[in-house]
Amino acid sequence: MKRIAVFTSGGDAQGMNAAVRSVVRTALDRGLEVYTVYEGYQGLVDGGDRIRKMDWDSVGGILQGGGTVIGTARCERFRTREGRLVAAKNLIERGIEGLIVVGGDGSLTGANLFRQEWLLLVTELAEKGEISADEAAVYPNLLIVGLVGSIDNDFYGTDMTIGTDSALHRITEAVDAITSTAASHQRTFVVKVMGRNCGYLAMMGALACGADWVLIPENPPDVDNWQEVMAERLKAGRAAGRRDSIVILAEGARDRDGNYIGSSDVQKALEERLGEEVRVTVLGHVQRGGRPSAFDRNLGTFLGYEAVNAIIEAGPDDEPLQISFKGNRIVRLPLMECVEKTHAVANAVEAKDYAKAMALRSSSFTDAYRTLKTMVRAIPHAPDPDQKRLRIGILNAGAPAPGMNTASRAATRLGLDKGHIMLGIYNGFEGMAENEVEELNWMSMGGWVSMGGSGLGTSRLVPKGKDLYAIARTIEVNKIDALIMIGGWNGYEAVYKLYEQRANFPAFDLPTICIPASINNNLPGSELSIGADTALNSIVNAVDKIKQSAVATRRCFVVEVMGHWCGYLALLGGLATGAERVYMHEEGVTLNDLQADVETLSQGFRSGKKLGLMIRNEYANKVYSTGFMCALFEEEGRDLFDVRPAILGHLQQGGDPSPFDRIQATRLARLSLEFLIDACTKRSNRSAFMGLQEGKYAYHDMRDFQRMVDLEYQRPKEQWWLALRDIASLLAQPGPSVNPD
Repeated sequence: MKRIAVFTSGGDAQGMNAAVRSVVRTALDRGLEVYTVYEGYQGLVDGGDRIRKMDWDSVGGILQGGGTVIGTARCERFRTREGRLVAAKNLIERGIEGLIVVGGDGSLTGANLFRQEWLLLVTELAEKGEISADEAAVYPNLLIVGLVGSIDNDFYGTDMTIGTDSALHRITEAVDAITSTAASHQRTFVVKVMGRNCGYLAMMGALACGADWVLIPENPPDVDNWQEVMAERLKAGRAAGRRDSIVILAEGARDRDGNYIGSSDVQKALEERLGEEVRVTVLGHVQRGGRPSAFDRNLGTFLGYEAVNAIIEAGPDDEPLQISFKGNRIVRLPLMECVEKTHAVANAVEAKDYAKAMALRSSSFTDAYRTLKTMVRAIPHAPDPDQKRLRIGILNAGAPAPGMNTASRAATRLGLDKGHIMLGIYNGFEGMAENEVEELNWMSMGGWVSMGGSGLGTSRLVPKGKDLYAIARTIEVNKIDALIMIGGWNGYEAVYKLYEQRANFPAFDLPTICIPASINNNLPGSELSIGADTALNSIVNAVDKIKQSAVATRRCFVVEVMGHWCGYLALLGGLATGAERVYMHEEGVTLNDLQADVETLSQGFRSGKKLGLMIRNEYANKVYSTGFMCALFEEEGRDLFDVRPAILGHLQQGGDPSPFDRIQATRLARLSLEFLIDACTKRSNRSAFMGLQEGKYAYHDMRDFQRMVDLEYQRPKEQWWLALRDIASLLAQPGPSVNPD
């Protein structure tokens, strides 16, 4: 294969530009010619200047843009055979043998139909004399690879579609803002979100924002008088101390009889039953607008990279592939199988078979819905009088990470709803040594779902000596049966210390679980720590502004990010911002590296570039500091460019947690609580740490902590994200490495 084309189709989604950029640059690096088709299927039919050959710089500067710079349009003509015949001719004239399609189910279904008809279309074109017999022989097949670009996250076979995370950002930002004004006036708001026949945005938005009620298409209210039940739930919430009431409504929501539920229906029902004015906010297309989140930029990048590899490796008779994101990994799946199962959900909803619709969604969707049903309760279920009520302590330890509060709140409410006694331990292990313990109730952490920092307080203390005795005494005095530690490296070390000291302090012989919460993402047994996504978005937002400031000048920025000895934030931040170079401790930095980088920068600025961007992990090298690099680049760049440092510092730890971190925190809290309850039921004293690994949530015994980590550099021995270095290097180079042959 020598030539491929990429286009975006259907509704736009944030992150499509990242996918297009990745496809173009990966294809060029692999020695292919690559075209972009402007205005989607309309461009395929129109041909001419709407099918353009791309070079390396054609996709420069588009990574951070919302929407799709190559446009998207629905094309009625392509739905006809005559239109597809014209599209085939346009592709053959340019020698294009494969298409990478970024769009939703309609766009991907259309691409598959085009492929199925291809040979007949080519034959007809040859018979009409519109192409030669030789051309017909050269292009007997059309290869198709699909990437799902849709904010709805309604596609089978992928955990997340391009654009969904950004849409959730828009929703949580809006609902957080609405919540503050609603609380000021003790008011009820109905917020309508997108999603068509998929309730993902509504459900995850409700989970991330602490909403009081949610209505989704897949699982309508199971009672006919749902309006009464909803109103009573909101009244009970006010009675329990809530000052605001938020109802989130998916645009495809319906009742059990299949009747659509509109925002005005919910508004009217609540006003009649609450006796107060109810406000409606329809978020609409704001959910599809704005800059893509860090996650969507990187997701589009990874999917685009893999799509090119897949189309190169595909055989002439291979079925179309869908490049998907499953369990934090990129995988290839049969496209039409995914399309058919996607349609099956919509069909089940239309047939009012809601049990089947829920079953066809992912297990994480179902688990999240069950969790949400508990979180929206006004008060917990009454404890079972025959059940043993466990006394479970919760504390934060290590550096603060956005999402700690979300995890603490979720663990508390889920534990109370199961009938257990939840104890808040303030100020980490330091506070535990001082017996700073308080019994929590349902409203103890009201409003914490969206708060950054640590409401319980945290400390970096790793106990030793008299601290151990004091902590053991606190456990005994408060009769703590199990312990949840939400935190980072120091928290893990502290729990490991308690585990080691069990022989000396019998009080430590209790089930304990560590929930990973660290912006550094440097904890064993977990590929993604709570807080890391928020930190990445803080980096991306800051760098976007830094890049804008350099538009009118020729300037290089060296941006220093956190991470200690772990380069996760540097590498993923570099990918999401289009950095030309990432310096991190895992790879090291040499003077030869810096000399080569100076030369690359100088060549670029001589060729007309205006901005250079380097991302440096804070502990990348003791000698070659950010200041040193800036001084070196400034001296060598001389009149070509100037250099500025940007040390982002603690803004990466601050701010409200991202939707991903809120959802992840809630999920980890639920799993951790289940782990402890199970351990107590079985009279086990297991101490463990947990997290997502290769698509599954796994638990590791605390005794394995030291075996799994590099103690000197405070990071896991195995870091999955290091495999992304090749993609970062490819996209960061000034031009393709193409073999002249």
